Amino acid sequence: MIDQLHLQNLKTWRDSGAVQLAPVTMLLGSNSSGKSTLLQSLLLLKQTVASPDRTVHLNLGGDEAHDVVHLGGFDDVLARGVAAPRQFSIALSFQRPEGERVRHGRFACSYGQTASGAVAIQALELSTVARRFRAVRRERGSYAVYVDDEARPRGKGPQLAPERSIALSAEALALLGSDGAHLQDLSLALRRELEGIVYLGPLRRRPERDYVWNKTAPGDVGSDGRQAIDALLANALLPSEHQGSVLRSVSHWLQRMGMAEQLSVRAVGRSGRYELLVHHDGVVANLRDVGVGVSQVLPVLAVAYCAPPGSTVLLEEPEIHLHPLAQAVLAEVFAEVSQQRQVQFLVETHSEHLFRRMQTLIARRQASTAQCRMLFVERRGADAVLVPLDVDEFGAVRNWPQHFFGDAMGEAREQARARAQRLREVTGG
Repeated sequence: MIDQLHLQNLKTWRDSGAVQLAPVTMLLGSNSSGKSTLLQSLLLLKQTVASPDRTVHLNLGGDEAHDVVHLGGFDDVLARGVAAPRQFSIALSFQRPEGERVRHGRFACSYGQTASGAVAIQALELSTVARRFRAVRRERGSYAVYVDDEARPRGKGPQLAPERSIALSAEALALLGSDGAHLQDLSLALRRELEGIVYLGPLRRRPERDYVWNKTAPGDVGSDGRQAIDALLANALLPSEHQGSVLRSVSHWLQRMGMAEQLSVRAVGRSGRYELLVHHDGVVANLRDVGVGVSQVLPVLAVAYCAPPGSTVLLEEPEIHLHPLAQAVLAEVFAEVSQQRQVQFLVETHSEHLFRRMQTLIARRQASTAQCRMLFVERRGADAVLVPLDVDEFGAVRNWPQHFFGDAMGEAREQARARAQRLREVTGG
């Protein structure tokens, strides 16, 4: 689990401060406030780790098929008005499951620009509770490597350049000897944490009338949910001890949302094509023939149950095309799945209904303030500012953000006032 994130000079974030993350973290705020950048910073690291080029320092997107964010060039991601040194940084800390060699780790990296315009690491630090390793850029692409609090570097040279933001070169590891093994374990733990990030964006594919399935389980639902149906088909049709479990769980939540009683799968002849059927109010209909909300929420529910335990799921606007009750139930999905499956959710949302249901879950003791954090992002001038919402054990917010959610009580008072005025006009009173 990623438990802390810190951005400096990245797009709208001059300095985010240490952003504390929980098993379920909700990011609230107006459009273009900077919420998505928090998610994008993690996706930048994920796609950098996945790059086939070991020498890349930070993959800003656009070159590889698996890239999910495309942020342009160095000047596009550097916060405006940054004076020398023109650098931005990403830092995070994480926890790994019991039994792994590295349980707690921290990553911090600052990035600058080379004369050719490429992004280059200026300083990389990887650390655990007891050990610390640093690679610091010098002149002409040369790096100095330091261990713990040693004042003198263990070595210098271009051959010691970091790779993919999270590791040092084989030459550096060999230079460090037994310390190189510790660093390698730390890099591997960080790599696994980043590889475990799953992303589902706000723009999801519309449903098809039927689907060609290759009789395998996809590794991911895809950033636009394109493989969500394949995941459901695999769970329904491939023999295993968990066969049908995901389909049943998804059906359960659709029922809680009032959108369907059950999902089922049906082969279309012998063509290798399948259709997904929605059972609702005694009617069985093709997924294509029901409201768009069902097809849009399916990837959200599928990723919740298909992401491996220990994953971090990044969700943007999971509530789109959903009616208020369904939006509220999403809070229950995230709270329950995070506890049962040890999946972390980082959710960017505009839904007041989702937010208020999370408050209710805390008040009911079905969730806790330690398990669920709510963070509000706002713009102050050109800069993004993060305000952690102070939620008490009864779900009440002590520092409620003004002018964001609708004023339900205020609207009710205004309606009552207008109704009284019109009654006086009608009666002449």
